[in-house]
Amino acid sequence: MLVLALAALSALVAMLSEDAVQRLSGLVACGTLLSALGLRWLFRYVTQRRAQAGYRQVHILHTADLAPVFVSDAQGALLWVNPSAAERFGGDPETLVAALQDHFASPASVLYRLQLRAQRKGAAREDVVTRRGLSRISVSALPGGGFLWRVEEFVDTAGAGRGADGIGLPMLVANKAGVVLFCNEALRRLLGGRPRHLDRILSSTDPRPSEVVELAAATGPVRALMAEVPGVGERREIYFLPCTDAPRATGLGGGFSEVPVPLLHLSREGEVVATNPAAMALLGEDVTGQRLAAIYEGLGRPVEDWLADVMAGRLPTASEVLRPRKGAADAFHQVTLRRIVESGHPGLLVVVQDATSTKRMEAQFVQSQKMQAIGQLAGGIAHDFNNLLTAISGHCDLLLMRHNRESDDYADLIQVQQNANRAAALVGQLLAFSRKQTLRPERLDLGDVLSDLAHLLNRLVGEKVELRLLHGQGIGAIRADRRQLEQVIVNLVVNARDAMPEGGAIRLETEALTLITELRRDRAVVPPGRYGLIRVTDTGTGIAPDVLEKIFEPFFTTKRQGEGTGLGLSTVYGIVKQSGGFVFVDSTLGEGTVFHLYFPIHDGVPEAGEATLSAKPRFNPLMRPGEGVVLLVEDEAPVRAFASRALRLRGYTVLEAKDAEEALATLEDPALDVDIFVTDVVMPGMDGPTWVRCALERRPDVRVVFMSGYADDGVTDATAQIENAAFLAKPFSLNDLAQTVQAQLA
Repeated sequence: MLVLALAALSALVAMLSEDAVQRLSGLVACGTLLSALGLRWLFRYVTQRRAQAGYRQVHILHTADLAPVFVSDAQGALLWVNPSAAERFGGDPETLVAALQDHFASPASVLYRLQLRAQRKGAAREDVVTRRGLSRISVSALPGGGFLWRVEEFVDTAGAGRGADGIGLPMLVANKAGVVLFCNEALRRLLGGRPRHLDRILSSTDPRPSEVVELAAATGPVRALMAEVPGVGERREIYFLPCTDAPRATGLGGGFSEVPVPLLHLSREGEVVATNPAAMALLGEDVTGQRLAAIYEGLGRPVEDWLADVMAGRLPTASEVLRPRKGAADAFHQVTLRRIVESGHPGLLVVVQDATSTKRMEAQFVQSQKMQAIGQLAGGIAHDFNNLLTAISGHCDLLLMRHNRESDDYADLIQVQQNANRAAALVGQLLAFSRKQTLRPERLDLGDVLSDLAHLLNRLVGEKVELRLLHGQGIGAIRADRRQLEQVIVNLVVNARDAMPEGGAIRLETEALTLITELRRDRAVVPPGRYGLIRVTDTGTGIAPDVLEKIFEPFFTTKRQGEGTGLGLSTVYGIVKQSGGFVFVDSTLGEGTVFHLYFPIHDGVPEAGEATLSAKPRFNPLMRPGEGVVLLVEDEAPVRAFASRALRLRGYTVLEAKDAEEALATLEDPALDVDIFVTDVVMPGMDGPTWVRCALERRPDVRVVFMSGYADDGVTDATAQIENAAFLAKPFSLNDLAQTVQAQLA
């Protein structure tokens, strides 16, 4: 109609226009529109004729077809059905979905899916499960937009169908999604109606063959043994057999009790049904009848959730490390579950293994990693602070040289110097914990060390506390730094005194101890051998168990503000460990605490390098104090500035370099004479020992002094390889630097 209207409008314009061009244009437009309309009508006529010819062929071919045949349009409305379809499905349905709605489940989705495939490919086919058996639905696209549907039925004579209504055993047919396609009369009577889905009639969300299930019958829950027969087209034919409530057998056969591994048999609800002797020996004889959640506590998720996952099949097997609620606090068991079925009753088989030693080793590793990380952090902080303190105390020494006691600034400079020394002592405690302090070990007799300390210790403990010294016989010599060992004893005695505010007794004992086998305790292993044992015992308040494992951590303290820094015991720990020893503690609240220090015995002659990184002074008659050329290599500018001024004030000629590369470049001048290298150990790029070895290849007579904020194993090993090298620990004073350099040049 629109095209006709446009054509008429064009003709009218041509008739009324006086312009020849407009009249010609109107006539052309009118002719074009009428031609297009004629072609459209012709195409529609040809299409309709072809469709009618196609429908006549369908009528001719499928009128006598024994299979039901339908012809529908694109919307599913029926255009024609053959006699077989009219006889089989009856009635006068308007749509294909209405015709097949009682034939199989969800016909709308199946037909829509097939029609889409036929539109793309021209034809489609799918097999569906019906109440009578299996049906094959085929569809072909027809000219004109219609669809030809053909339904072929295969009656399952061997399976379940309408003939199953005659048997008295309840049964149903379901697809793989759990939709009930058919149920017989016996099941309908039992349930009081036709079920739609399996989960509506079964108590279990995952029913399995050969298991006892509960049916939601009209009169209440009914127990039945479920049996399943594979059906056609992935369908499930499920039969329900009568089940008696007779007691079921337990024990999983005669071999259950003979297995030497602890085994438990759990019901579906997680209750212990049976145990073997090995399990009773591990968990006790009263575990039968208890729930597994009452025997073990989870290490994260609840035990009931874990059991439910295994019971439902979400986890075929599962293993977790759990802590038993009874027994030692540090006991752990590895519990492994597997789903089993016994006499139709599903349950769980539990295998238990003692995993206490495994968890203990894991805890030891975690503790070791934590202490190592804290030590690395403390060592790094101490290294940077030592550089700062060296510059502070060094420049303070330079200022004191220009001020006498009568000066107004003298007292202030002394305060700066004293506080710098206190800061250096605090940094030294951090280095002690991180085991990176500079030690000068020597052979020591424990009895002599404690006897020399007796007077100081008596003054420290005061009048309320009694100090008793008990010396063992034949202990032998240990190898340790005397000053650091004295600090360990003082720290322990002071802590013992503070734990007895009302007074008490401190017993300080030494003892010779020989370990035939290794000693394992507190996440440490003491190898066999001879040890000198120091035992510090007090009768104080004791240490709580939750605090005991943290006492060696830096800055952890139970004292009030201002009473302690929390570095005392961490210092003890670091010094003992760096000396090759071990420290353990036993404590009972209200009774007291005992610290045990194990130091390995060193027999024989003193070892080479008994004084760490020290060189024996040598006398050079040609070199007088304050004479010589010093090559000073230090990456920290404040430290380099102080050391350079200090050495120049003592008369030395000082050449400065900010790193190893600059120092080696300076030494390339063959006319330059250098008497001593004073170098930092840890620097960016090439470190101190590396560049010194390179320089000594051309200048073998030059003496060496190493400086460092801490001495870890790498520093100690590298500097020890330089013959006659001296070591100067940061922070150092002006006099320390001058005396060390003079001792090397003497």
